[in-house]
Amino acid sequence: MLSVLFVMLLLAVWCYRRRWRRTGAALATLLVVLFFGIGSGAVSRLLLYPLQDPYAATPKIEWAGTNVILLLAAGTAVVPDEPLQPSYFSNGRLLRAAQLYSECHAAGKQCRILVTGGDSQGHGEAESVVYGRALRRLGIPESDLLLETRSMSTWQNAQFSRSMLEAQAPQHLVMVTSGVHLRRSLLYFGHFGMAPQPVAGDWVNPRWEPFPDSWNVMLADAAMHEYLGILRYYVYNALGLNAAPSARLGH
Repeated sequence: MLSVLFVMLLLAVWCYRRRWRRTGAALATLLVVLFFGIGSGAVSRLLLYPLQDPYAATPKIEWAGTNVILLLAAGTAVVPDEPLQPSYFSNGRLLRAAQLYSECHAAGKQCRILVTGGDSQGHGEAESVVYGRALRRLGIPESDLLLETRSMSTWQNAQFSRSMLEAQAPQHLVMVTSGVHLRRSLLYFGHFGMAPQPVAGDWVNPRWEPFPDSWNVMLADAAMHEYLGILRYYVYNALGLNAAPSARLGH
């Protein structure tokens, strides 16, 4: 989002240098309005609403006989002299997946967690392996953990999870990721024939501020990343650049 504002600033300056003063003034005015609208939380709230509000953090789940909880990784963090750790924004996802696993077993059903994520940051270890360690410390037995270690993006999360899920043949599939990330994730997984029940691992809210706030700018940037990913999916589909859609899993 900051890059968009920076480009608008450059265009406004360029228009003034070309003596297109009205156009330059209009761009400068729009830039200021957007900057304060984003920083105050108003624009961020509008962007986030369609992404996360349709989903719930604690939906009612009808557990089947066999279930798989899909956990989408969200990066890793390097800690000096210690193993890699899950990133700052991953704890909600990890906690929610562990809670769902416990609820599933309390209902007397079979449940496994499939963690999907490779080493997209080049930290030397797949995200799913790092998250697997965290889940074991939360009490999830290793025998109920499945780790997909190749994917470098949400698209590949879906692509590479497909074959692993086919081998498990779950009767019910649940997906855990950040609330803001669910809409795009469901789109991609649907392309590969999966229709998991969405669960928000975390939820973000802008802050109402009279002056621009960096938290609100970050949320707007995260929302724009999701919208661009959704747009790219449809553009690639129109150009025939996406992989062919897969048949519905389980049918």
